[in-house]
Amino acid sequence: MKLLVAVSVALAFPATAWGDVTMVTRELPVGGARTLAAAPAPTRFNMVGLHWRGPGRVFFRTSGGHGWSRWHEAGAEDDLPDTGTDEWRRMHGWRIGNPWWTGTAGRLQVKTRGVVRRARAYYLWSPEELNPGRSLQTAGSPKIILRSAWGANERIRRAAPSYASRLLTAVVHHTAGASPRTPAESAAIVRGIMNYHVLANGWNDIGYNFLVDRFGQVFEGRYGGIERNVIGAHAQGFNTGSVGIAVIGTYGAAAPSTPARDAVAKLIAWRLDVAHVDPLSRNQTTSLGNPRFRKGAPVWLRAVSGHRDTGFTSCPGAGLYGRLGAIGQTAAVTGLPKLYTPQVEGALGGLVSFSARLSSSLPWTVQVFDAAKQQVAIGSGTGRFVQWTWDSRLLPPGAYTYRIGAGPSLRPATGRLSSGSAPGATVAIGALRASPSGFTPNGDGLTDSTQVSYTLSAAASVSIDLQAEDGTVIAPLYAASEAAGPHTFLWDGGGYPDGRYRLQVAARSGRRVVTAVTNVVLSRTLSGFALTPTVLSPNGDGRNDAATITFNLLVPAFARLEALKNGKPVVRPVFRPLAAGPQTVTWKGGVRDGDYDLALTITDSTGPVTQLVKVRVDRRPPKLTRVAGRLLRLSLNEPARVTFVGDGARTTIRRPKAGTFRVVVARGAKRLEAYAEDDAGNRSTRLRLR
Repeated sequence: MKLLVAVSVALAFPATAWGDVTMVTRELPVGGARTLAAAPAPTRFNMVGLHWRGPGRVFFRTSGGHGWSRWHEAGAEDDLPDTGTDEWRRMHGWRIGNPWWTGTAGRLQVKTRGVVRRARAYYLWSPEELNPGRSLQTAGSPKIILRSAWGANERIRRAAPSYASRLLTAVVHHTAGASPRTPAESAAIVRGIMNYHVLANGWNDIGYNFLVDRFGQVFEGRYGGIERNVIGAHAQGFNTGSVGIAVIGTYGAAAPSTPARDAVAKLIAWRLDVAHVDPLSRNQTTSLGNPRFRKGAPVWLRAVSGHRDTGFTSCPGAGLYGRLGAIGQTAAVTGLPKLYTPQVEGALGGLVSFSARLSSSLPWTVQVFDAAKQQVAIGSGTGRFVQWTWDSRLLPPGAYTYRIGAGPSLRPATGRLSSGSAPGATVAIGALRASPSGFTPNGDGLTDSTQVSYTLSAAASVSIDLQAEDGTVIAPLYAASEAAGPHTFLWDGGGYPDGRYRLQVAARSGRRVVTAVTNVVLSRTLSGFALTPTVLSPNGDGRNDAATITFNLLVPAFARLEALKNGKPVVRPVFRPLAAGPQTVTWKGGVRDGDYDLALTITDSTGPVTQLVKVRVDRRPPKLTRVAGRLLRLSLNEPARVTFVGDGARTTIRRPKAGTFRVVVARGAKRLEAYAEDDAGNRSTRLRLR
């Protein structure tokens, strides 16, 4: 077992503006026991996360004011984005440990077991501050502390939220580390988790949809709407169609507090009621791929499941997992009456059947409205089951909606009625394409799969077949009933050799079947395409003046390397045939400052495949200035790392945005200077602070 020891220094940790979380990154040397004199921990931190490369295991402990903690394993949990998404690709092969709330600490020790090729520590300081922001409580929901109230930094979110068409499962997690001592500390933990997920892991936002603390507080998680089916990053392969609920703390043996259990039960009762899901039901879902369940595998999950049900993990700990059955039972009897599994079969222009199940026998109604919100049809009955068929064949064309209800105390089911899929109606497949048209399923995270997208003019039964170039069917890939509108299907080429293929989409509506075909190239010739560094500063100062481009070819092929601006080539560093084997190209930029796509297209006997990496050219140094006033405040004109040098010690913080921030200097420091360095290696002039 190898021991890595991180020690603190005397320089104070610079503070930021109100509520900001500060993160410091340190590379940890591997290969034997040594002191990290070149990569010290900040003077204080209260959350730490570890990343590492290699199949080995990583352990850590921290020291605050009461000696060393016990050793914890930084287990690479699979609370991750789904394979093939941009969030997943940003991890670049790193194994990711959960952010661990340590409380105030100043030292970190890390030891490894097995093969660990690189290790990296992320130290976070999340201030414990109260925010008088508002909370929200809708009908039947617990009081939910909104993102604005717990201090979410909306400026660091990477992308707009994605949504699932329906919700089937609540997946319960625990976070990691100590439970909060105060309600305000809970908000600090949530802020720290968000910053770690986004800035360290590269995810779009915090991974969980909701978080619950031991005081029963419920926090809004991932952005996008608390009643919408926001796709999170909490259960790899099962993020779509689930809501991730994390209980703050560690519950390997200890049970969560009674207020926490009650809050989770009430949250699940409300959120599943919004989706009209019975908390005691079991639903079949399809895995999008993880180490436990292959992509496409059908998996039955309880409506209230634990994270360990979806992957190889101990989360949410035995102390919480063993109580999920009781939590589900409580959720099932909370907020009654309820309506479950509403379904609509058929479409406008034909017979339309409505069905649903009620939690108890009640008088029910089904109403249909036109675009002016005027009722055009109604059905009614009494009992636990809703069943009504409506003849819409004489209905004039237009937009129509429905409402299934059973009294004022029950949440109704509403929706739009599809058109054009009645028996004998026509169905068409439009906008069929595979993107990219050539892909490389070699595990490097660039173009490991292709996304087949298409639109249906009407609801239909859809199947997708893999075909040879001559149209011979090789294997069925997908089959399901789908509504009218846009749809996507991800194919990773697993188990099939390199070659040219056809993907045929067939849609059946009534007796009519229509098909459409798109071509795709599967080639593993290209792998390992990488650019180092990804930000260039070709100004002759010796820092990041050129980039090294590396890739590997399994067979000889023709290579075309281009820098693209707005999709158009501006420079072509490589345009020639290359032999098989590892390739290295040095690129000195030669373009104006700005953001570019570096496109590598490899053409062999199979066909062309293209991979893209982002690159930025930036020759201008950042500007670091002092802001007038009593407090010591600095201003940056762009995101950069700010290094403070004082009394022979130094520390560096990452400022992910331009703007002003406050600096707190340790008492007794006689001399203090600061300079900024951007991602391109451009440095500002040194600024004397004391």
